[in-house]
Amino acid sequence: MAPGNFTRVTEFILTGVSDCPELQIPLFFVFLVIYGLTVAGNLSIITLTSVDSRLQTPMYFFLRNLAIINLGNSTVIAPKMLINFLVKKKTIFYYECATQLGVFLVFIVAEVFMLAVMAYDRYVAICNPLLYMVVVSRQVCLLLVSLTYLYSFFIALLASSSIFSVAYCSPNIINHFFCDIVPLLALSCSDTYFPETVVFISAATDLVFSMIIVLVSYFNIVLSILRIHSSEGRKKAFSTCASHMVAVTVFYGTMLFMYVQPPTNHSMDTDKMASVFYTVVIPMLNPMIYSLRNKDVKAALWRFLTNSRCSFKLM
Repeated sequence: MAPGNFTRVTEFILTGVSDCPELQIPLFFVFLVIYGLTVAGNLSIITLTSVDSRLQTPMYFFLRNLAIINLGNSTVIAPKMLINFLVKKKTIFYYECATQLGVFLVFIVAEVFMLAVMAYDRYVAICNPLLYMVVVSRQVCLLLVSLTYLYSFFIALLASSSIFSVAYCSPNIINHFFCDIVPLLALSCSDTYFPETVVFISAATDLVFSMIIVLVSYFNIVLSILRIHSSEGRKKAFSTCASHMVAVTVFYGTMLFMYVQPPTNHSMDTDKMASVFYTVVIPMLNPMIYSLRNKDVKAALWRFLTNSRCSFKLM
């Protein structure tokens, strides 16, 4: 399109989860409950793993950071989505859209690698228990988490800057409930080969590399579990990994479905439903999957509530 024949957009209009007027209020309450549970669950994990002395281990340090990531990821998306259920014109400013996408990418890339770090942590704990506190020392934990955040910020900056380096013109309607990559690029009136290539290569590289870490870790974990003679020992070792394996499978499966496929194969409605799952539902489920079934966390929660009641009575 010739440069003088289009109007550059200053804002976008989001279609939302559904364009059916009768569903807006029911969906608002559904997602309000989900977001409320997400905030409560992840804040509980962050608090317990910070204040309880018995949860000061590498596993719970990584779990705390996963909870921070899940809380941030959901908070980038959910409040704007909830507001849009209640208004007729679901607008988002150009730079607000860019910021939302950039911050979302920071958290989603961080989650990809935090899951890989947690799989490595479980591998060391089960396969090399005597060396666990040496291999996964406090310094190593801080290094792994710092590298995860720094790399996530770099990838988010690279991807979002490439996506917003192209021109966007009218119509400015994003067929989504937030500023996601595929529906945004569909609105571009210039060549999108470069941002599509950047997104595809970075997403494929990140997912494949992190999945290799997860698969190798769990392959060795399974071999170690099979070598345990006691059935009780095998059950205990497997129980520490089962929830993580389920969550990893669901999360990575959704990510692969969303981003590692040619743009021509995308169905916007299907992608929208998948996005609801990994931006809103998974952050709500993770505290339950990783922690609320964990005896140590339950005991920590009971101690925290007991101490809180005692402190309240003393006041």
